[in-house]
Amino acid sequence: MKKIFSFSHPKKQRTRVAEAIKYELRKYIKRERNKKLPEDVDFWDFDCRFGATEASSDTIHVSEINKVIAEADVEGLESFFLEVIAKPAKRTKKPIEETKEVELKEDENFLD
Repeated sequence: MKKIFSFSHPKKQRTRVAEAIKYELRKYIKRERNKKLPEDVDFWDFDCRFGATEASSDTIHVSEINKVIAEADVEGLESFFLEVIAKPAKRTKKPIEETKEVELKEDENFLD
């Protein structure tokens, strides 16, 4: 989904338009997550970009979408660009070495 969202509406308040935008995005993400996964893939990941315009957009995490929309509303932007693209991804495990080092450090602090 690549779209320019606008906060202006002739009959709705600005806060209601912001909530409608958030609802539309949640609905889109849920629809994409419910699609059948390809073989050897664990989940659907999302590449997201947000900005006042498409040229000035930056990469964000999918969990930050509501926060950046709220910030755009508070800043008084009339419109903003948002791109959400689904991609298949595979989960990775944390390396065992790092967890052992953390446990050793915690044990050392406990003895002091």
